Amino acid sequence: MELVQDRSGDQMPAWLAGKTPDDIYRSPLKIAWTFDYLMSGDKIEDLYRRAKQDQWNSDERLPWDMTVDPSRPMINDDQDIYHRMPFFQKLSKSQQENFTAHSTAQLLSQFLHGEQGALMTAACITHSVPDATAKLYAATQTMDEARHVEVFAKYCDKVAMVYPMSGWLKQLIDATLKADRYEKIMIGMNMIVEGLALGAFNNMYRSTQCELLKQLTFNVMRDESRHVSFGHAYLGPVIAGLPEDEVEDLAAFAFEAIRILAFAGTAGTIASRVDPGFMLVLQNCEIDPDDFFAGLKDAEELGITRQLPPGQIHSLEHLMLPALARVGLLTPHIRKQYDEAGIPVSEDPRILHAMEGGHPVAA
Repeated sequence: MELVQDRSGDQMPAWLAGKTPDDIYRSPLKIAWTFDYLMSGDKIEDLYRRAKQDQWNSDERLPWDMTVDPSRPMINDDQDIYHRMPFFQKLSKSQQENFTAHSTAQLLSQFLHGEQGALMTAACITHSVPDATAKLYAATQTMDEARHVEVFAKYCDKVAMVYPMSGWLKQLIDATLKADRYEKIMIGMNMIVEGLALGAFNNMYRSTQCELLKQLTFNVMRDESRHVSFGHAYLGPVIAGLPEDEVEDLAAFAFEAIRILAFAGTAGTIASRVDPGFMLVLQNCEIDPDDFFAGLKDAEELGITRQLPPGQIHSLEHLMLPALARVGLLTPHIRKQYDEAGIPVSEDPRILHAMEGGHPVAA
């Protein structure tokens, strides 16, 4: 990965400084015209009307003139494994402050990249879904995602810089973008990626000490709750009417997406030697990687774990798997694959239902 210096002297990938990444490929999706312009009169129409009413202008809604101190934790340091590491306490004050800023930027950059993926998948659904009302709703989601890209990019710049996309996240979204059916794109995005985002934003909203980030995540989360509802409201009846072999194909696609996520770590945000973005964080903070990962291991031996604190949402358990269950994508055959992969299957929809209401919740 070629690196260049940004205006502050930090290292960043060259393509982020102006070069275009070689990530262009053809989509196998079919484009669907529909000439029946009657509204459906069901939950999809209700979601479309809510989406129109809930559109918001980030320039007016968010206090962008608020000062953000990148050296102070944007996420509650009592719930952050890094700040609880004995190794972290031995770093110089400037290293601690830089690491706080850059590790936060690296985490938030994943949301930024994920929102761009959601922007593209929503556009794909708009031109491929055959239902007129669903097309209109997907168009509102496309606008939502554009707004989310805008706000996360602006916030990352306030904190430090934009970091590269983690490999597991790109693999998950690429698999969704390359899917050959709009149903798979909706499964990959509206049920899995959006479920991940909805849970993460909920946890961030409840723990952040930054008022700007708190307001940002609250408004984004309201949009995401509609996106997750769309996946269920539209796909549930569609999947119920498909032949068994097609349902199994969709269920297998969902399993592969979940498997990518499940083996990426805790929401893919934990420090990793194989993540160029996180290694770049250490480089920008002048922290020796061997010392850092030895300190991480020592912390784990002291019981400083990577588990989510009590009350926080576990996206896989509380949102994604219940969403797949309620549309019939946890078939007996696929359940065996979850068992063999060691991925516990959860079907309790209570937290999912609560979060679809658009308000923060506790687990």
